[in-house]
Amino acid sequence: MTVRIAPALVGDAEQLADLHLDVWEEAYADLMPASVFTERRSRRDERVASWSGIIAAGSSDNLLARSPDGRLLGFSSTGGGRDPDEGLPSLELMGLYVRASSYGTGVGHALLEAAIGDSPTYLWVLDGNVRAIGFYERHGFAFDGATKPEDVGLERRMVRSSTPV
Repeated sequence: MTVRIAPALVGDAEQLADLHLDVWEEAYADLMPASVFTERRSRRDERVASWSGIIAAGSSDNLLARSPDGRLLGFSSTGGGRDPDEGLPSLELMGLYVRASSYGTGVGHALLEAAIGDSPTYLWVLDGNVRAIGFYERHGFAFDGATKPEDVGLERRMVRSSTPV
């Protein structure tokens, strides 16, 4: 699939917020109760404002993947690591989501490459998210044993310390 990847702009905040809501439901439908998605959608305006602020502040690097007709297919967010653990890579992949209709098309791979290249990186993945775990393992990430409970479930940390083979 042909995809165009470019940095998110403040003017993209509304589309990005809607994409984020959609891809969360697609990725986590079997892992979270429907009430989580309903609650998130009820705060859509807050999410638009939040994305606008994040993009304007430049506190993370946010990339958007678009189809040739301009439809948002996915996004990634990276930045300096937020975990205080020593020995972790300095780069954190804070989010990478792709529409279910784009699964298996290379959009996720293209976003990951554009976001982190071959840099050592770490991320948190929701326990039980088999599709995401397999994707990250294919790109050289492995669990390091760290976990953290979140409102939506247990997250497990994955780290890629060197360039994948």
